[in-house]
Amino acid sequence: MTDLLTPVLSANWADERAWKITNYERTGGYQGLRKALGRTPADVMGTVKDAGLRGRGGAGFPTGMKWSFVPQDNPNPKYLVVNADESEPGTCKDMPLMMASPHTLVEGVIIASYAIGCEAAFIYVRGEVVHVVRRLQQAVREAYSAGYIGKNVLGSGYSLDVVVHAGAGAYICGEETALLDSLEGRRGQPRLRPPFPAVAGLYACPTVVNNVESIASVPSIIANGAEWFASMGTEKSKGMTLYSLSGHVQRPGQFEAPLGITLRQLIELSGGVREGHELKFWTPGGSSTPILTAEHLDIPLDYEGAAAAGTMLGTKALQVFDETTSVVRTTLRWVEFYKHESCGKCTPCREGSWWLVQLLQRFEAGTAVEGDIEKMLDLCDNIGGKSFCALADGAVACVTSAVKHFRSEFEAGYTTPAWELFPYERSALFAAPKGAHA
Repeated sequence: MTDLLTPVLSANWADERAWKITNYERTGGYQGLRKALGRTPADVMGTVKDAGLRGRGGAGFPTGMKWSFVPQDNPNPKYLVVNADESEPGTCKDMPLMMASPHTLVEGVIIASYAIGCEAAFIYVRGEVVHVVRRLQQAVREAYSAGYIGKNVLGSGYSLDVVVHAGAGAYICGEETALLDSLEGRRGQPRLRPPFPAVAGLYACPTVVNNVESIASVPSIIANGAEWFASMGTEKSKGMTLYSLSGHVQRPGQFEAPLGITLRQLIELSGGVREGHELKFWTPGGSSTPILTAEHLDIPLDYEGAAAAGTMLGTKALQVFDETTSVVRTTLRWVEFYKHESCGKCTPCREGSWWLVQLLQRFEAGTAVEGDIEKMLDLCDNIGGKSFCALADGAVACVTSAVKHFRSEFEAGYTTPAWELFPYERSALFAAPKGAHA
């Protein structure tokens, strides 16, 4: 089964002091950059296009095509911004990557910046993960000292500055235009589009915003070639990617595999669902993607396979829940998060998420009444697709999919509290302290 794994981004994670530049260089680090600087920016961009790399942040938009949207005839400065504000519930792939091998990301930043013709790049990281911020800052300092960043990079005539920026911590800043507002020193709130960031992004200049994993994949593509990368994955979803497996499995963690692997295979690699239990439902890409059930264990975990099942691949955060888990309780906790993290800019999200919490609390307490399910679905219909940004769509996706697959559990909320049907201590991964309440 381990043959299913394709360690590329995670190949050096277990190495001693893998985050140091000397150890990164010893395993071939910065060879991709040297190759890139010997070619034209257009050629580098073309290689990424030919490889079929798609954005690893959730949307799956072709990375090379996104780069090509930057108008080269625009006289304003061009910027690259790396979205390292990983905050989707259940997602933990970018932080381990930056902690274990920050130079993989730094090298990708330099190559991507060279390809789009920018001379200033920013890595926007969540301020709460201080250890990751410090590790990135150290890696950037090492890269400056080695001549990989700064004036006249490796004698090529190309110059680049890289800034590691720590955000103040807000889920909305994972949305690219809100991230740009935050980076400019303003309150993080989504912008109206058009204009799109490629034309008027950071400081109203042409900007590319990419996810950490998208940029970190670039050095291996340049070093090994587009055909090498395209040989992994599926016809339309190429390459390898990081899957975060958590919840009721024996060995949760990060699994780097070709796109198109199934959850059944990943669960087998993790040792199976926890002993004595069976899978009930799971998320393919964090809590903002519609949930799936055991019926979907064999769908390909690529962009097309997820869409065919009525969900999204998202961040590939696979949260696994067994039969002890209350769907009502889980959905409520997710929506409470979205309500708390709503930026408040638009009414559908600001007010709608609040009302969803009120309704879900009724279902959890067993005090819901006939018609509340329909009321909740109608509320979702008034939020999804009608908010200022797509984050509100994710807030309702978990609700509508939960009702679709487990309507009977919500109907039980007319008479019986969820904690009686599914005692919460039974689904806990860790034993609660003596005398504590679930």
